[in-house]
Amino acid sequence: MNFGDIVTAPVTRRSVMTLYSDPSSIFSHRVRIVLFEKDISVEIEDVDPDNKPADLLHLNPYNTVPTLVDRDLVLYDSRVVSEYLDERFPHPPLMPVDPVSRARSRLALYRIEKDWYDLLPVIEGADAEQADKARQALLDSLVESAEVFALKEFFLSDEYSLVDATVAPMLWRLAHYGVELPASASAVTKYAKRMFDREGFQMSLTESEREMR
Repeated sequence: MNFGDIVTAPVTRRSVMTLYSDPSSIFSHRVRIVLFEKDISVEIEDVDPDNKPADLLHLNPYNTVPTLVDRDLVLYDSRVVSEYLDERFPHPPLMPVDPVSRARSRLALYRIEKDWYDLLPVIEGADAEQADKARQALLDSLVESAEVFALKEFFLSDEYSLVDATVAPMLWRLAHYGVELPASASAVTKYAKRMFDREGFQMSLTESEREMR
């Protein structure tokens, strides 16, 4: 294992940030939402997951998207990229200032990834039986969490945060995943509409993502 690329990025310095992004990937969408919510100037390079550009592997040893290039810095993993953007461009802040609240937000992000995001590859997988089980597990979890969505205008917060930028792209894809929220989860539906109506979210959508609904 070679961690040299973290210390010295093997890239040419660029004047504008570049995001390598899959137009239909929830992880790329998560980062694009942050970019548009914070009105950050960036060049977005759409990447075909089945035909990735050769320079992506040179930049990112895992050859994955999203990958962010900011001058001589290269970052990958959607949460790492999102937190970097929030700290690099602090206004408006998308994470709480005090350490206790920041820790709670990070724990919420962890649970969203483990409890919800981890189900998505199974839902889209080739095993129909496992996909149905994962689809039902996601639906059940969202219904059980309806009271949490109803507590505040944003997810567990009075202000828009990286947590919302993580939850919103998943909710946008529910129909694509074959998940239909019942009336008992109306708080989730109302929350989703508030997030989808935001200008930053609308600007973040690619053509393929718009076609998902």
